[in-house]
Amino acid sequence: MTRAAHCLAREGEGRLARTKKNLELRRTVIDAVRRFFGQNGFLEVDTPLCIAAPAPEPHIDNAKAGDHFLQASPELHMKRLLCAGYENIFQLCKCFRENERGDLHLPEFTMLEWYAASADYGCMMDQVEELVRFISIETLGSLKVQYGKTVIDMAAPWQRMRLKDAFEKFAGMDMETAIDRDLFEEKLAFEIEPALDMHRPVFLHDYPSANTPLAKSVPGNPEAAQRFELYLAGIEICNGYSERTDEKLLRARFESELSQRIKAGRPLSPMPERFLEDMANMPDAAGCALGLDRLVMVLADARTIDDVVAFVPEDEWETRRQ
Repeated sequence: MTRAAHCLAREGEGRLARTKKNLELRRTVIDAVRRFFGQNGFLEVDTPLCIAAPAPEPHIDNAKAGDHFLQASPELHMKRLLCAGYENIFQLCKCFRENERGDLHLPEFTMLEWYAASADYGCMMDQVEELVRFISIETLGSLKVQYGKTVIDMAAPWQRMRLKDAFEKFAGMDMETAIDRDLFEEKLAFEIEPALDMHRPVFLHDYPSANTPLAKSVPGNPEAAQRFELYLAGIEICNGYSERTDEKLLRARFESELSQRIKAGRPLSPMPERFLEDMANMPDAAGCALGLDRLVMVLADARTIDDVVAFVPEDEWETRRQ
């Protein structure tokens, strides 16, 4: 084994020893998730990790698995269950996204995703509040969560701010101008997110429709989507919205997404025809995808996502004995 490989191996062993307490907390979080949804009449489901056709998105690259793909989200199959008559469902599962690695990103991560029929994104925000408070009490015994030097008060009124207002307040630029100048993501990540209230949870909502093809538009404002994201101590925890149900509109949006990938020279995937066919039976519903690893990070007062998982990609690098 080379000296560099030996150092990596020793570092991995040391990280595992340091993270044991966080992995114990992670288990209690997962137990609390299942209790919450069980008490609220949700059915736990299990959909395929290896899928024939993911939803096309301009900036997410799906990992290949032979002629299929590893899911970036269980969204399409869970919505097909809604179309088959299921009403309240949730799932804890592994998701995969290529070219994602950082303090808050892993190429393989754990997602909690759930859907409620006859609900909208306002109802879903209420449910996120109930869920996170429940998990906080069940795991920490408190609604006060220490993250670094910040104390997050889960009991305090959770702030709800339109993204348009956040741009005007924190970015010094209206949202439409940021989009036109291709500065939307930069302004959001480097000016808005760091300026959010660190001491209580914050929902940003009403995102640009162009960025959210699967969400319904805000009534009277077709340029805004019924979508929200939750931030804890400035960290994005989850993303939810009122589900779009119009098959023709969805097909047109997917075709647009594929065109953007072609222009950017990014890998393509087949159109998810089975999903689009099932949309004829899609009920009004809302859904939410929550990054379980990130939530555990906050509850464990961990600085990086590496501190709350058993193994990271670098642990899997194979070495040869020299």
